[in-house]
Amino acid sequence: MFRRILIANRGEVALRIARTAREMGISPVGVVSTADRGSAWARQLDQTVCIGEAAPAKSYLRGEAIVQAALQTGCSAIHPGWGFLAESPSFAALCNQHGVTFIGPSPGLIQSLGLKSPAKAAMAAAGLEVIPGSPGRLATVQAASAWAQDVGYPVLLKADAGGGGRGMRRCGNERELEAGFAAAAAESAAAFGDGGLYLEKCIEDGRHIEVQLLADRYGNALHLGERECSIQRSHQKLLEESPSPALSETDRSELGRRAAQAARTIGYIGAGTIEFLRDTNGRLYFMEMNARLQVEHPVSEMRCGVDIVAEQLRIAANEALSLRQDDLALTGHTIECRINAEDPDQGFRPTPGHLTAFSIPTDCGPGQVRIETHLAEGEEVTPHYDSLMAKVITHGLTRDAAIETMRATLNGATITGVSTTIPLHLAVLDSAAFRAGNYNTSSIPGWQSPATRTT
Repeated sequence: MFRRILIANRGEVALRIARTAREMGISPVGVVSTADRGSAWARQLDQTVCIGEAAPAKSYLRGEAIVQAALQTGCSAIHPGWGFLAESPSFAALCNQHGVTFIGPSPGLIQSLGLKSPAKAAMAAAGLEVIPGSPGRLATVQAASAWAQDVGYPVLLKADAGGGGRGMRRCGNERELEAGFAAAAAESAAAFGDGGLYLEKCIEDGRHIEVQLLADRYGNALHLGERECSIQRSHQKLLEESPSPALSETDRSELGRRAAQAARTIGYIGAGTIEFLRDTNGRLYFMEMNARLQVEHPVSEMRCGVDIVAEQLRIAANEALSLRQDDLALTGHTIECRINAEDPDQGFRPTPGHLTAFSIPTDCGPGQVRIETHLAEGEEVTPHYDSLMAKVITHGLTRDAAIETMRATLNGATITGVSTTIPLHLAVLDSAAFRAGNYNTSSIPGWQSPATRTT
């Protein structure tokens, strides 16, 4: 096992990884930008190295500086967390070149899964159904038009190299396709340095369901159940829960089995997530595979009692998985709300600022509460990085218990100095659609934008 690892990330995820590392007797070392130097979260690491200015391109995206920091502090492995360089094949290769273990899949696998067209082809060969569309990149708008006519409108133009809704356009007819093609390509090039696009049939009113996986280098792969992630805004997740209210026990068991088999077939190693889109007829289509730790991984951990980060570290250290599928017991229901420093009434405008109060209780309601955050009263929510302040995760023996625990926890939270998404989460939790488990990616249940509200 590693003696010391470097965490190539910041904030909440850095603390999350550090917590498990210490429990395993591993010293956690961090990197910081000038904006994060001296922050409360950075002081909780055993050692930090400043690698550049506040802008990510000048700090957390500087792979060479991060590897150098690992070497000079005696770290034998690097955990990338999520975001930044977590799914960068060139960074994984750079680590390997310098004899530092990259805690994640191989560079080649990251490369193939990072491009949506090769990923779809690999998963189709592994037995998963993929969304109808172009088999690869589209060279011209004319090629896109031909495929759109083949699968039928509406369609989605999507960035081959990206995600998160960037480089994506919904096209309801040929005129919209022609207008959207150049715009999507330009947005993709700006966001990912790659303007390649592919086309898919647009699944209306779909549900976003993902399966958490673990796989080692000895051919063992298992799933930790599914998560429902359909409550989103601009393709960014807001609330997740497990199990999905949309699946029967038979359906979820089969989905997990197929996902684990697909991971085994492609030779996946590490923690990963296969994401599916479920149509209104109940068919589940492969969308993408995230070759990293997910933001919402605590949802699965709360249901199965497995420390996913610990398993990542063991796998990276060439150990076999410490458990088998039959060892897992998925119990109760878990919900996670992402608390962002954003104003939902202003189009989710980020609201950085000084936290004059920051308190979230952990003893409310009938269930258990887990809080993941790097912030405290008196600290700054910086404008330089994403607006995620905290994740609140609740677990109950039933879905109703998990909901009531989340409602009580959020109502008991005191956060002042910035606007947050807590009012939106409470509206969702109180909505009839969410309570019934009857929702999809097309809207946020219980929430109306100010422009559509009536007095």
